[in-house]
Amino acid sequence: MKSLLFINGIPPKQLPEMSGYQIIACTDGAFHYLKEMNFPFEKLDFISGDFDSHSGKDETVYDQKFIYTPDQNKTDFQKALEILEEKGIQELHVFGGSGGEMDHFLGNLSVAYLFKEKLKITFYDEFSTYFFSPKNLALDNVKDKMISLYPFPTTENLTTKGLEWQLNKENLNIQTRIGTRNQAIENHVEITFEKGELIIFLHH
Repeated sequence: MKSLLFINGIPPKQLPEMSGYQIIACTDGAFHYLKEMNFPFEKLDFISGDFDSHSGKDETVYDQKFIYTPDQNKTDFQKALEILEEKGIQELHVFGGSGGEMDHFLGNLSVAYLFKEKLKITFYDEFSTYFFSPKNLALDNVKDKMISLYPFPTTENLTTKGLEWQLNKENLNIQTRIGTRNQAIENHVEITFEKGELIIFLHH
């Protein structure tokens, strides 16, 4: 099952195609920008959060779609992921995960890391698509696209094929060496590593 989730970062410039998703949801912060974008709320399955940004007056028409998640020890993004996991979602596309306050962006990456074995999470923004990479990754139709390889915090024995600056069983470390701003010189790119975590940023 696949889901579409909007969270409270920079809104997409336009709404994505919404066919093919079994569940469409948003956090309460994203609810505000979706209203401004004339989002078709009949397509929305739930809105989750602590609702600290809501007046409780003009949103009453959507009350039946609210899921109240007051736990202040977790972010609204994490609580939404827990709900989606309970509903049986395996794949998730996230909009609004970056931009704005950068501590939120880094926090969203950390939350995605917690769920990476349970959910296949892909973030989308106006600059790139990004996700935690499996240890063996193949990308197609990417020639001339910029691809950044970011260790989280380390990636060991990393090998690439099809990139301008190839890596051959090399290590990346957030403190000493990262792999941003590489370029695909082939349509088909392969990325493999043995240990650690790696975030792929595929620039538009």
